[in-house]
Amino acid sequence: MGKNGKKKSHQQNRRDRAYYLEQEEPEYPVAPTIESTQDDEEESQDDLISSFSTNDIPSKFSLYQQSVQSPKGDISYLQKFFLMYVGGRVPLHFQEDFCGTGLLSTEWLHSDARRTAIGLDLDVEALDWCMENNVNKVGADISSRIFLFHGNVLQPLEAKLVNVATQNLMQNVTLGDSEDDSHYHKLMKDFQFPARDIVCAFNYSCCCLHTRQELVSYFKHSLSALNKKGGIFVMDLYGGTSAEHELRMQRKFPNFTYVWEQAEFDIIKRKTRISLHFNLHKPQRKIRHAFSYSWRLWSLPEIKDCLEEAGFQSVHFWIRHMPDSEDIRSTYGLAAGRDIKYEEVTSFQQQDSWNAYIVGVA
Repeated sequence: MGKNGKKKSHQQNRRDRAYYLEQEEPEYPVAPTIESTQDDEEESQDDLISSFSTNDIPSKFSLYQQSVQSPKGDISYLQKFFLMYVGGRVPLHFQEDFCGTGLLSTEWLHSDARRTAIGLDLDVEALDWCMENNVNKVGADISSRIFLFHGNVLQPLEAKLVNVATQNLMQNVTLGDSEDDSHYHKLMKDFQFPARDIVCAFNYSCCCLHTRQELVSYFKHSLSALNKKGGIFVMDLYGGTSAEHELRMQRKFPNFTYVWEQAEFDIIKRKTRISLHFNLHKPQRKIRHAFSYSWRLWSLPEIKDCLEEAGFQSVHFWIRHMPDSEDIRSTYGLAAGRDIKYEEVTSFQQQDSWNAYIVGVA
């Protein structure tokens, strides 16, 4: 999950300021909307609100979870992939990279008291929100089995522990030798975690990595975290002809409308800028550019090549054909495409829109 605060007070953490790059790329401004409305054209500064929740305005993180994420569905597929390609045991140890608010990690812990989860993200505001709104509300049994780290997925061992209030370390997690036995400022390298059964990078987060070198490096880190007796890395990706031009789509929910805005697509660099907006119904306010991302849209063969170069033994594609973008410019809730299942494929003809799970087997 990215973050894009409204004014200077939040700009230092904005993921759209080149999440894993050194400089912002100004050649990808937010595109004008395709379906501009009178409300958009007359939008004033008073209509825009910050990313923080108030008494009557929900947090952008809460809105993101409601409109974008489906943790139960993702976990169902993760378990299916593990049993298909590894098998022989139940997956217990999970790592969610680019975890944002850690919703998937929190959900992972519910079904089995033996499960553990590690979340890693560069956005400390999202991690703090996760602690307050997800982790601290699930009870001590679950909250003691999740570790959240603030850091770069390209340097995971240097990531800093966020949930410093954790009182009980997971039973099968130990700390390395240290002069300071407190949890404060502990790095991931200071812990001896169980080898992960599953590592995932969802919400198209690998598109934040813009070079092949970065992508291979990240995949190597993921592989090194997996159990030597067998594990899987799973990421998602979107594509299709509609992914390579300007596009504006909206999804209506009872209390707000979620808007996906896609800027012009550079076919040489394969880059675009994605902005997510939320239009609240009551009160009638707008959170413009709640999240903005500078993405490189990788192709499936590129991902496969990089996973194999990183050392994964096999790579599998699970794809579902999504409804054409022209047919779902405006939909209600999460219904669009929900009844379409992912299927494993070795060949797939180009469509207007598709989503994919990519599974790397260690």
